[in-house]
Parts: sequence; structure tokens; C-alpha cells
Amino acid sequence: MKKLTKLLTTAAIATGLFAGGASAEDMRIALVVKALGIGFFEAAAKGAEEAASELGDVEIIYTGPTDTTAEGQIEVINSLIAQNVDAIAVSANDTDALVPTLKKAMQRGITVISWDSGVAEEGRQMHLNPSSNPLIGNMIIKLAADELPDGGEVAVLSATTTSTNQNIWIDEMNKVMGDYPGVEVVATVYGDDLADKSYREATGLMQSYPDLDAIIAPTSVGIVAAAQAVVDAGKVGEVNVTGLGLPSEMAGAIESGASKSFAIWNPIDLGYSAAMIAYHLSKGDAVAEPGASIPMGRMGEVTLDETNSGAMADPFVYDESNILDFKDIF
Repeated sequence: MKKLTKLLTTAAIATGLFAGGASAEDMRIALVVKALGIGFFEAAAKGAEEAASELGDVEIIYTGPTDTTAEGQIEVINSLIAQNVDAIAVSANDTDALVPTLKKAMQRGITVISWDSGVAEEGRQMHLNPSSNPLIGNMIIKLAADELPDGGEVAVLSATTTSTNQNIWIDEMNKVMGDYPGVEVVATVYGDDLADKSYREATGLMQSYPDLDAIIAPTSVGIVAAAQAVVDAGKVGEVNVTGLGLPSEMAGAIESGASKSFAIWNPIDLGYSAAMIAYHLSKGDAVAEPGASIPMGRMGEVTLDETNSGAMADPFVYDESNILDFKDIF
């Protein structure tokens, strides 16, 4: 039996709304996202549901806070612990703040993994990166530099100051800046994965740096907001928006010329893989330890490094040549 339960508030968890109709034998895997209402995570939930359909007797609980805060996720996770779910797979809003709550979950026998945006090692059994962090870091600056053969000014519009994955990708990007002579990062700002704040930050970048050539947004919320800000500022052709985004949300930006190209892994595959990993660890037919390979269904296997982390797949570039092939998928 497969079930997908979408919980809009922690009150819904506390009152047990997801329990109706579920078999007592169903494994309950909670997919905890940074915030509800974000397209990337909605797509990931579809992938988790696909995994549940393949596995059978699995219930996916899709939940998260209404804003991208550690406090909101802690409240959600505490409610899931009270319900004694079998596994929690979380995309974290803060590397360290969730650790005490997740340790409590593991002490009570709940399997805990992080995916997309990780938590510190002591707060989870393993972490699934969507891709290799060095590859992502290089990709986001390369996409900007490819349009700047003579160099130029670029700025970064990230999510929150504590977002694990964005911070790592920016660090990896900075490590390879020497490979792109003439390209200068003039500022890094944060939109908190809120569309309106990201739009304001992008607008502010263009006002503060009149010679700005590109905005790099390693967040699916920020890249859409930045592209709209470029259109509204009348700077299409002057400022190129790139980074990580969803084809369904970025097709208009490619068409308008606000973005020449962007990259992303498939969030459906990511949610699918996270659910598969949580299932196998919870069943006890796989163990999270350095060097271990854990099954991910149709995605193959993930091999863990010394930090019990592993990468799912390489990022894929979308541009005008292929965007129409993917815009209706995710």
C-alpha cells in the first residue's frame, strides 16, 4: 500500500491526520523539506511517492514548516518523533541547529538521513548530496563565465546564511575562480528562499553595481526572482541570470533572454532516492558506514565517503535547445 500524505502544519501531525487509512504494517517515511510551497520540494515529493509505489506498504509523509527556519523544522521533527515514524529524511535549514532533535529521533530507533541540504554528521546516519559539491560549485560559475569571454562582474544571490548546501557550493565556486580569469564576484546577498526578498536583493544588486554582468542564484527560488527583476529593470541582454533552477519555472526566463542557461539535477529523482535510502536503512538491509553502497532503486547505488555522504548524479544544463523538452516534467 502506497500513501502520500501532505501535512501543511505541525498541528496536522499532532492530531494524527496522516494516520487515516494507513495499514499498521506500513513503513512511515517522513520527507521533511525546508518549507512548503516550493516547487523543487513539491517535485521531490512526487519522486518519494514513486518510490513508495515501487516498494509497497510504505507511507510517505510530506511535511515542513511554512518558512525556511530551523525552529520551524524542529517543531515538525518533534511532532514526527511523537508519532514514532520509522524514518525521517530532512533537507535542513541549518547544519547544526537540528542535531539535538534528530539525535533524539535516532535514540528512539528512528532512521534519520539528510538530503539536498545536510546536517552535521552526529545528527544523521548519512547524507545524500544531489550531485558532487565540487562539480556544482564549478558549474554555477562556469555558466556565468561562458557568457563572459572577456570577463566581467558577477554577484551571488543565495538562500539563507545558514543553508548548508548553498554555502558549500559557493565555497567550491570560490576555489575555482582562478580558472575564470577576468570574472570577479563583487557581492553575495541572501534572499532567504523568499520570492519577494530575493527579488528585492536582485534589484539592489543591479542598482549597487551598474556594470553587473551576471547574477548567480544557487537556489530555485532566487533564480526565478532574479530573472524577473532583470526583466522589470529592462536589463535583459545586460545581466544574465544563471545558477540552479527548475525547467518548469525557468522556461519563461530562457524565452525572454533573462537567462541564457541554468542547471539542476532532477528533484523527482532526488526525492525518489532519499525515500529508497531511508527505506533500506530502516529495514536493516543496508548500513550507513564509510565505503558502503546503498540501493537507490532505478537510480542505482550511492557510495558513502568518510563522512557518510554520497552523491546522486551530475548536474544537467538547460538552455533554449532543450528547455521545452523538460518544462512540463518538473
